[in-house]
Amino acid sequence: MQKLKNSAVGFLVSFLGSIPLGYLNVIGFQVFQKSGMLPTVLFVLGVICVESVVIYFTVLFVKKLAANIKLTKYIKGFSVLFMFVLAALFYFGSNSKTNYATSFHYAPFVLGIVSSCLNFIQIPFWTGWNLYLLNENYIEVTKSRIYFYVIGTNIGTFCGMMTLILALHYFTSNVDFISKYLMNYIIPSIFLGIGVVQGIKFWRTYRL
Repeated sequence: MQKLKNSAVGFLVSFLGSIPLGYLNVIGFQVFQKSGMLPTVLFVLGVICVESVVIYFTVLFVKKLAANIKLTKYIKGFSVLFMFVLAALFYFGSNSKTNYATSFHYAPFVLGIVSSCLNFIQIPFWTGWNLYLLNENYIEVTKSRIYFYVIGTNIGTFCGMMTLILALHYFTSNVDFISKYLMNYIIPSIFLGIGVVQGIKFWRTYRL
């Protein structure tokens, strides 16, 4: 029963965490637009491979990571900067007709691995969630139970990313406004907004 609960909790957290628009979903959307379903699935599987490692080790070392305030500060600070860099890259890239899925000349699976390795914000995200879930006894990670939790998160990430990618495809295919401005203005504006919000939170947390 606990193994099933681990998988269900992992699925829910990961699915909801994958739904908001992030740069992994944007690149996955570009892969889908260029190459179709199978390469997109391979891209998402590449993302999941890296995320599995991150989740597994953050569960094992969650208390040490949470106690390392200096490391957490650096990761969060870099994540804020990364959002502004992404906003600039997608804005200027869209104006120059750059597609990041096509500019990376490797298999979609490798693209997923590389892109996920650059997703530094997943470390504080999973550290925070895993610490909360463990402290509140929502999950139990002794022996093989940890693997059921990781598998649940993997399935949640896959379903969440594919849901958003297909939703973006649907809306860009049927709504002219989104099709025209998604890559040029909407996505860069979202990343800029996320960067501003995260920057304010970072300043409020570490200003003292």
